Amino acid sequence: MPRDSVQKDTAKPRTRTPLLRKPEATDGAAIWELIKSCKPLDENSMYCNLVQADHFADTCVVAELDGEIVGWVSGHMIPNENELFVWQVAVGSQARGLGLGKKMLMALIAREECAGATHLKTTITADNDASWGLFKSFAKAVGGALTDEPHFTRDDHFDGHHATEHMVTITLPETVALKAVA
Repeated sequence: MPRDSVQKDTAKPRTRTPLLRKPEATDGAAIWELIKSCKPLDENSMYCNLVQADHFADTCVVAELDGEIVGWVSGHMIPNENELFVWQVAVGSQARGLGLGKKMLMALIAREECAGATHLKTTITADNDASWGLFKSFAKAVGGALTDEPHFTRDDHFDGHHATEHMVTITLPETVALKAVA
């Protein structure tokens, strides 16, 4: 009679701590797929996400969990301003509940490339509760004031095809970089 055998699981243990890093051009397709899965985010072309990952890597963040891209923040420093503009924040369903959106924003503002930023800006539609929650939580965490006002309006900018985007401005205290790495 054969002996019972116990097989050891040789697979790598799954981690719940995402790796945050700068994107690479080869991440473009995975970023595009992630954004497509995160409704109601506006979908860009795959080429757009590839260019963001390649040309704006210093002001973008990807989050990897078990080798899969599960988070994305795209942003850029506004030309001739000391302001960081965050275009999109995407968190895949498999990484929700980890506070990943805020962690990616904190990692971004802690970067040397963003050290001169006195404000973080983003646009949010009035009905996007998840984004409002994220950016209010982020502002509280860094001790910054949050203001908003209509910026890109439905009729003037979107020809009636998209809801008004409110410009959200968060003041970044000088000590924010220290808090972000703590």
